[in-house]
Amino acid sequence: MTIEDPIAELAELLPAIQRQVRRRLQSQTPHPRLRGAQTELLRLVVARPGLRVSEAAQELFLAGNSVSTLVNQLVKAGLLRREPDPQDGRAALLHPEPEAVVRLTDWDRRRGAVLTEQLDRLDDSDHQALTAALPALRRLAEGLREESAP
Repeated sequence: MTIEDPIAELAELLPAIQRQVRRRLQSQTPHPRLRGAQTELLRLVVARPGLRVSEAAQELFLAGNSVSTLVNQLVKAGLLRREPDPQDGRAALLHPEPEAVVRLTDWDRRRGAVLTEQLDRLDDSDHQALTAALPALRRLAEGLREESAP
């Protein structure tokens, strides 16, 4: 089988896979739905507690006011808390609430189960091809990230 335009197919397949997984998981989630940017911010704060809003904006390649809006939404939802920065009273440090960690852990577990279920339907050659593609996909993501950096 020849792929006529592998770049176009890659550009369509990656978000399509993510969208399908997200739809499956959201239909089974007892919690109010989080948007993609909210989840990205939560993941970042869980990984780096004490992050400033400005640092989160830079890391996520979003405008500061957009991240501030996301922070307000997540604080209101009980998933993040803001603490004053002891070194700069104008800045706030972001910390995850325990519920955020529980929700992300649950999401990751269920996402893994959905993907495992689908991967189990593939044959060994597909598994090998996907495994072999991971380093190249990682380099692609890193290259895009580096070029997006300000």
